[in-house]
Amino acid sequence: MSDSTIPGSFVAADVAILTIRDGALSVLLIRRANEPFQGRLALPGGFVEADETVEQAAARELFEETGVPKSASRLSNIGVYSLPDRDPRRRVISVAFAALVPNPGPDRPGGDAASTQWLPVDRALKEPLAFDHVQILEHAAAHARRQLEYTTDATAFCDTEFTVAELRRVYEIVWETKLDPGNFHRKVTRIDGFLEPTGETTTRDGGRPAALYTAGSLKRLPLPLAAGR
Repeated sequence: MSDSTIPGSFVAADVAILTIRDGALSVLLIRRANEPFQGRLALPGGFVEADETVEQAAARELFEETGVPKSASRLSNIGVYSLPDRDPRRRVISVAFAALVPNPGPDRPGGDAASTQWLPVDRALKEPLAFDHVQILEHAAAHARRQLEYTTDATAFCDTEFTVAELRRVYEIVWETKLDPGNFHRKVTRIDGFLEPTGETTTRDGGRPAALYTAGSLKRLPLPLAAGR
């Protein structure tokens, strides 16, 4: 896209794609090929073109810069970022999107991205990310935590058949906390439609045989599943 100098406000879309990799909540970043912030890590994103919505721009920029297609994620709008000096070139208002994705697929750099890189969120937040992307990433991680509070999406990060301990580990990674095994087991197994028992057991967690479950038909939880309750 041309670097126009027409005065006024411009609109951009930025995307935080999160997943669990190597036991950590991780984010897909690009290394910027161009100024401003050339060489810095950043979230995928760019300007909204005249013939598209911000949602379309988010999906397009994500695919152009990382190769991750829109079909691999369900993008949720997490906020508008409008500090006057967030972009040193001109006034740019960004609409940010986030998605917690079990299998985002292979990534490859393109467009304005010199390279792509997955980083644990806690490490990425310590990097000098371009623009105000540290703040956007903080909000995206909070969105992911809320997503597991109110939905059954955590089951998508497990194998087709899984134990409650394996499911609990997903929550512990995203919520960055240890959960009481007995309390967690009671909560998730008492929610109708959350888990379906297979009638089989496994010893792969170690110790006594553990029951195996599959994901149930429930998508949204009737009450939030919070770490402290």
